Amino acid sequence: MKQSEFLSSLLPLARKAGEAFRINPVVILAQAAIESGWGQSDLSTLHCNYFGITAYGKKNVWWKGEGIELGSHSLRFRVYDTPGDSFMDYARLIRHAYPGAADVSNDPQAFARKISCSKFISEVNGDNREAYRLLLVKISRQIKNIF
Repeated sequence: MKQSEFLSSLLPLARKAGEAFRINPVVILAQAAIESGWGQSDLSTLHCNYFGITAYGKKNVWWKGEGIELGSHSLRFRVYDTPGDSFMDYARLIRHAYPGAADVSNDPQAFARKISCSKFISEVNGDNREAYRLLLVKISRQIKNIF
């Protein structure tokens, strides 16, 4: 999937989730792009998980409790029925677990600062908080320029 196809096909989902949970759809799409490799990851293509959300926590209307391990030493990740469920569950998670980030999502730089310093990013798994922050800002700018 090309970046333009990724953005145009998932923008309606980001808008719906953003409206439901008061989060800027630009940052939702930017995180989906990072976490799913622009929709190329096995987690997104096979399991509709566009945000790398682990299979912990309580079931909800969008996540039925299913999980998958992608390797022998992998964390368990959530499996969704549809991409829309992934987007809604992500927005629910950000609004409730990271309200400070959700509240500043109309400023992608402030959102990136908050989310990159949160538990959403795990340096134990190899994430680099500063690199993630910079990439989130860069992709948010690209998306904002397109839409």
